[in-house]
Amino acid sequence: MASTPTKQEYRLQNLSCASCAAKFEKNVKAIPEVQDAQVNFGASKITVIGDIDVDQLEEAGAFDGIKVSQSTAKALEKSTPFYRKTENILAGISLLFVVLGYVIGAMRSETDPLAIGMFIIAILVGGIGIFKTGFRNLARFEFDMKTLMTIAVIGAAIIGEWEEAAVVVFLFAVSEALEAYSMDKARQSIRQLMDIAPPTATIKRAHGEHFHEMELPTEEIEIGDILIVKPGQKIAMDGIVVSGLSAVNQAAITGESIPVNKTVDDEVFAGTLNEEGALEVRVTKRVEDTTIAKIIHLVEEAQAEKAPSQQFVDRFAKYYTPAIMIIALLVAVIPPLFIGDWQHWIYQGLAVLVVGCPCALVVSTPVAIVTAIGNAARQGVLIKGGIHLEQLGHIEAIAFDKTGTLTKGQPAVTDIFTAKEMSEDYVLQLVAAVEKQSQHPLAKAILKALHDKNLTELVPTDFQSVTGKGAYATVDDQTIYVGSLKWIATLTTVDEMIKEQVKKLQKQGKTVVAAVSSDQFIGMIGIADQLRQESEDVLNKLKGLKVKHTVMLTGDAEPTAQAIATSLSMTDVHASLLPAEKLMAIKDLRTRFGAVAMVGDGVNDAPALASANVGIAMGGAGTDAALETADIALMSDDLSKLPYTIGLSRKTLRIIKENIIFALALKLVALLLVIPGLLTLWIAIFADMGATLLVVLNSLRLIKTKK
Repeated sequence: MASTPTKQEYRLQNLSCASCAAKFEKNVKAIPEVQDAQVNFGASKITVIGDIDVDQLEEAGAFDGIKVSQSTAKALEKSTPFYRKTENILAGISLLFVVLGYVIGAMRSETDPLAIGMFIIAILVGGIGIFKTGFRNLARFEFDMKTLMTIAVIGAAIIGEWEEAAVVVFLFAVSEALEAYSMDKARQSIRQLMDIAPPTATIKRAHGEHFHEMELPTEEIEIGDILIVKPGQKIAMDGIVVSGLSAVNQAAITGESIPVNKTVDDEVFAGTLNEEGALEVRVTKRVEDTTIAKIIHLVEEAQAEKAPSQQFVDRFAKYYTPAIMIIALLVAVIPPLFIGDWQHWIYQGLAVLVVGCPCALVVSTPVAIVTAIGNAARQGVLIKGGIHLEQLGHIEAIAFDKTGTLTKGQPAVTDIFTAKEMSEDYVLQLVAAVEKQSQHPLAKAILKALHDKNLTELVPTDFQSVTGKGAYATVDDQTIYVGSLKWIATLTTVDEMIKEQVKKLQKQGKTVVAAVSSDQFIGMIGIADQLRQESEDVLNKLKGLKVKHTVMLTGDAEPTAQAIATSLSMTDVHASLLPAEKLMAIKDLRTRFGAVAMVGDGVNDAPALASANVGIAMGGAGTDAALETADIALMSDDLSKLPYTIGLSRKTLRIIKENIIFALALKLVALLLVIPGLLTLWIAIFADMGATLLVVLNSLRLIKTKK
């Protein structure tokens, strides 16, 4: 029985252009042992299904000098500096001979054999890599940018345009270097993520009755090992604190700038910085399963998933290159049939070939997408694909879950009303004493209010719970009944003023707990789920971003939902919804508005998140459900990252459109120069290089986008 082919991932270096990536993928697929292969150009990775080694992969990528390493290797090889790359050194030498050719030509004559010799050397030195690939492609009838350049340079040499051929070779080398540099710059976002977690760590491991400290590579650390983290060190693995107290800076994972206090039983994450105290951490995940490893993997996968605009550009470029070749041939052949001057029009045709190189068009989208996704990851926003980034830019309606999204998800005491001459603090102490025995969230809110005020806890006796109504106990030598107003009203007389006050609180979305001492009404406490501090500001910013419709979808009762929606000036609210009803509400919104986003907690909102065009999870660091369910995860549970993310997506869309327009417009202007016969090889290569440079620099503006 044949063994199942293995699936392996490898990291790539020197992957310089999108067409090179496509060619490398094709070469790898042609290897007999390979069943399938997929290159991720943005992340500079290849996934291979089949039994193959690194040497075979490097042989398949030899045409572009591609180096291959196992993806499990902790540290990437240092990238070669710009000035030490062979192709850039050759381009520099080529420039030297171009200058010598012009100097000799100026001193003697443009047709001087020595000047022409300098230009020929410049062409051979600067174009050796281009010609190798170009001739190989011509033999296979494969037409990419290097094929077009090879034809153009040979044609220019045949008709005696030596100096222009030499300059074109040099400028094309500069253009290629710019493209490689831009993609390298965009990929730095992933490199920065990969460098966050240290490659080694000090651990304490049991040997018999004793513990031994040792420093190990993170790949060798096992679940259950005790990690020793000193002040100022980065935490190498995910785990639970078993000893110590410290403030940990989690900005690398969640994007939040304020350090979080960590003590025994708190969770910590690989890549975060221990600031003050020493910690001992029990490792809970292997290195490949840590939160930072998942984030890196998801970001790399996101960069592999092509956005709609990139798919369009890829399809367009597929037909664009052959079309340019046909146009170049027609320009070279048709006019001379009527007006003669074959040399001039062949030259014009060659210039059309050069100006038609689709470099700028091909990089117009991936550089922007890769840069934006990397930027978002550094800000604590995980975007799981270019398609989601683009879709978010078209959103006109956003639906929000209430609990844990717009609110903190933790009830808190908001109001205390007392009867008779009793103080608020004393009523709170009496009620808290009865609620002490309860596990209800409202009871926890009352006890928290007691502790926040630093009040003494009173001791209850003879506690009794009354199912569905409340509870009572003896506190401070009096029987205290605590529960719903409906039940309390059966125990004592409640005057109309109190009833009106209760109605007022309920309209504000608050739950009321009333209390009686023996048969005397002593007071009531209003409790509500607290709004997040940032919720109101976020809703206002969304309006500024031209989001037309904001709606709350919640399982809570109508009064509570309506009160919160009104305080936030939301467009609409749907209350008392089951998960299936939330799903139907999202479908209705899609029918009305087209593009809809849903913001929820990533667990109980899963159906609605999946149905929305873009599902956005309030996913705290380490929340696997949030990472897996949603298209976008706000890693620090920070709702204020939502306007930043929508702003980033819209800026990315705008830049992609600008890039495509720049790339096509510059080429169109250059091509129009064919009509009066003014197009030169210089203008052609400058148009191509200028378009590439504009597109790259425009895309890299996304690096600076911040919250």
